[in-house]
Amino acid sequence: MRLPAALLAISLAALAMNAPAQTAGPALTYPETTRGTVVEEQFGERIADPYRWLENDVREDAQVRAWVTSQNEVTNAYLATLPGRDAFRARMTQMYDYERFGLPEEAGGHYFYTRNDGLQNQSVLYVRDGLNGTPRVLIDPNGWSQDGATALAEWSPSEDGRHLIYSVQDGGTDWRTVRVLDVATGQPTQDEIRWVKFSNIDWAKDGSGFYYSRFPEPAQGAQFQSLNENQAVYFHRLGTPQSADRLIYATPDHPRYNHNAQVSDDGRWLVIYTSEGTDARYDITLVDLTVPNARPQPYVIGREHDWTYVGNRGTTFYWRTNSGAARQRIVTADITRPVAEAREIVPEDAATLDGASIIGDQLVAEYLVDAKSEVRTFDLNGRRTGAVALPGIGTATGFQGHGSSTETFYAFASYNRPPTVYRYDSATGQSSVFAQTELAFDPNNYEVRQVFFNSRDGTRVPMFLVHRRDLDRARPQPTLLYGYGGFNVSSTPAFQPRWMTWVDMGGVLAVANIRGGGEYGQAWHDAGRRANKQNVFDDFIGAAEYLIREGVTSNRNLAIEGRSNGGLLVGAVVNQRPDLFAAALPGVGVMDMLRFDRFTAGRYWVDDYGYPDREPDFRILRAYSPYHNIRAGAPYPAVLVTTADTDDRVVPGHSFKYIAALQAADAGPQPHLIRIETRAGHGSGKPTDKQIEEYSDMYAFIAHFTGLNVPAGSTTAP
Repeated sequence: MRLPAALLAISLAALAMNAPAQTAGPALTYPETTRGTVVEEQFGERIADPYRWLENDVREDAQVRAWVTSQNEVTNAYLATLPGRDAFRARMTQMYDYERFGLPEEAGGHYFYTRNDGLQNQSVLYVRDGLNGTPRVLIDPNGWSQDGATALAEWSPSEDGRHLIYSVQDGGTDWRTVRVLDVATGQPTQDEIRWVKFSNIDWAKDGSGFYYSRFPEPAQGAQFQSLNENQAVYFHRLGTPQSADRLIYATPDHPRYNHNAQVSDDGRWLVIYTSEGTDARYDITLVDLTVPNARPQPYVIGREHDWTYVGNRGTTFYWRTNSGAARQRIVTADITRPVAEAREIVPEDAATLDGASIIGDQLVAEYLVDAKSEVRTFDLNGRRTGAVALPGIGTATGFQGHGSSTETFYAFASYNRPPTVYRYDSATGQSSVFAQTELAFDPNNYEVRQVFFNSRDGTRVPMFLVHRRDLDRARPQPTLLYGYGGFNVSSTPAFQPRWMTWVDMGGVLAVANIRGGGEYGQAWHDAGRRANKQNVFDDFIGAAEYLIREGVTSNRNLAIEGRSNGGLLVGAVVNQRPDLFAAALPGVGVMDMLRFDRFTAGRYWVDDYGYPDREPDFRILRAYSPYHNIRAGAPYPAVLVTTADTDDRVVPGHSFKYIAALQAADAGPQPHLIRIETRAGHGSGKPTDKQIEEYSDMYAFIAHFTGLNVPAGSTTAP
């Protein structure tokens, strides 16, 4: 989650905003896209894929690169005509220009945390000697590249605070280069680890080195598209080359298994998680680190349930699990005994257990109650001891720490409240502010409320609505509906500068907690994946129909947005109900559901989507795949697709093929465009200036088609 920005007041006179929705204007001339002749038979059906060539890597294929250039030229020329583009850019810049902090981590009496002073492209890592010590810069990534697109990603201090692991993310890729810093001198060591991706990185207790996971080096030119297989766990000893790293755990007979390692709080055990897809269904393997070259010992086998390490006291381990509890519970188990003998101490609740940690002698458990945070505390026997007081409707994140300390940190945020970072003492149950953004606006001027609607099959679905308190609710207003709906990811309240720009300029924000997420535990996730994926689309369509039925908006004033799996969501519902929406923003979406598993991380997603090479799954995927179900002859809403050339999570070929097919179809007079960012990836690590430019373009686009009357000039009036 990106932290908040300082808002400046805006004159109400500039916000007469119920103008009629805009028409497309003069017809666009799209770039010519070569139509290939690829046709493949799958389970008796001939599947045309005329734009297969657009799957080629834009960095390696000159024809694809030329197509990208021509599409961007058309899109940029169109966006330049939007009357509200400059106003959105100015306002978005104000929204991002604020001081924001990451959660601190204590090690050896030092406190490490990130801070961004406002419009820095990348946040800076600071360290304090003592909680109230003078901060000093430890790592400033803003000088790592001229375009600001090289980011500081994961980081972790050794327990004594002498060294710090940090990873470098270049141009938005998921690949990481891992390095080590001497904290006292601020200078990097000679240690460097490459080909790390989707990896936990954890120090040995004595600080001699760290455990990490990596993939084999990919073939030259294939690092952004080839499948990620054969991940293995290694130990790197400080001061040695990567070639000397010790292999800890691998499964060469199962190249699609993922392996990540975590060191127990007492430093004695290495806990290795093995999974195959995106589901939290793990094998657990334990390594006794006190025994030289100890053999890994299987503990949980079968990859059927989530077993997440919470902490331990000797051989008594605490686990958060959905074994026997769809909404999660906490159990203890003596690891010298079979896991079947685990004892429940915090039973499953009507709320969804979303996280747990041991802080001192307290269990801190984070729950979702109708997608809102509630934090409860228990003693180590599972007896309820209290709760962490939160300011209202919002999301609390953090609570990481050690059983040896009563100190931890958490952040609380909501749609109208930037995150405040708190220090929490589990011994006293008291919270105190560690860092708080100075606001140039009153959060109480913006209303956050929750409503519920019934989906097509009668399922009750929650949705958050955010708008200015002085908004005229007696008539339909320009509204942005956002959704995700997949991979057990919960859409909880978050402060997003782009969303608050939309709300502050007079729009309504709606965030629907549709099935496929984790808001109500495993059953909610299961109800929105594989054979049940249509429920996700029905829920989102139901959210739109509710907003229209209740007079919040109309189909002439409604835009939709989703990213990644949410981009798939937007593509699918636009195909199914183009009449409901004035504009659509599918970002970095999974658009070809018959080939998603052939690139980079796509093969993990079969847990949610199914297997395209199995007939029952193929039939389901074929029925909703955005690329394959564009309705020629139907009047589509205005569509602005966004992607990036270095996205190696959802490769940009998905978006390229989709927009090519949409532009070629007779899909009405509204513009169907694609904006392709360079030196950027799936989203993480994107510099602030690129975020401002992209979101300004996106929101000016939907403002134009939903009738949000944006002033053409600056929006900094008092």
